[in-house]
Amino acid sequence: MKEIIGVYGAAGSHWVGDGFPVRSLFFYADLGERISPFLMLDHAGPATFTPTNQRRGVGTHPHRGFETVTIVYDGEVAHADSAGNSGVIGKGDVQWMTAARGILHQEYHSEAFARQGGTLQMAQLWVNLPAKDKMSAPRYQGIVDSEIPRVALPNDAGTLRVIAGDYHTQDGQAHIGPAQTYSPVNVWDVHLHADKDIYLQAPASHTTILVVLKGSIIVNGSQAVKADQIVLFQRNDERLLIQTHEASTVLFLTGEPLNEPIVGQGPFVMNTQAEIRQAMLDYHAGRFGA
Repeated sequence: MKEIIGVYGAAGSHWVGDGFPVRSLFFYADLGERISPFLMLDHAGPATFTPTNQRRGVGTHPHRGFETVTIVYDGEVAHADSAGNSGVIGKGDVQWMTAARGILHQEYHSEAFARQGGTLQMAQLWVNLPAKDKMSAPRYQGIVDSEIPRVALPNDAGTLRVIAGDYHTQDGQAHIGPAQTYSPVNVWDVHLHADKDIYLQAPASHTTILVVLKGSIIVNGSQAVKADQIVLFQRNDERLLIQTHEASTVLFLTGEPLNEPIVGQGPFVMNTQAEIRQAMLDYHAGRFGA
């Protein structure tokens, strides 16, 4: 079994703009190389918004050096960026944005969702880019729910959606996620029924993180983990055991460590302090577009 390094959770919550009340469940400044290639994960909501004609969200802001992965569980989020991409993602959809050498973007509640109000819930993951790819061209992948393979888990334990990477069933069939990635990662959205046991498997060499978004679980027969907590595992084995007493939603994240320096400041994550200074200069000089 994969050994547990620790269980971590959010110390509190904060607002991103006026549209996203979030809890940061892990962050590279605290866990560093142990979570590579992942950098951060925010869980927004579930929060109920009243109808409005005003825009709610976060206005134009920059990123460089990594990717943002937004998974919507309820509500709708509208995106627009300086590379000319725009679109709306709703329940079950995923937005995989590669900032790379630099991008400006906005994230708002969609006009339709703002007008009608309702529940918003989403998770946003930051994935680091290898040094050789940090200055590549920005890229946008809008992935709708119907494009994501959905797999029935053994023993009627629930379902698993393969957003990135691959999941192999017991009969050897491979289910490949639609997201294109710069380094080997698995991002699985797992919905578990109550009172079930399930083994999940990933390469022993991968960083492995289990994120509980809803419900509560027991990991490896002894470790209790509740909503808005994560479990970080050693890179020592391939399997882990999840047991549930209530219906639960978890994100299963694994990735090949980059083994490169991580230097970040705000919306920029690079490999050296000089690269951070250059990112700031480029941003203020307007080199991220408009």
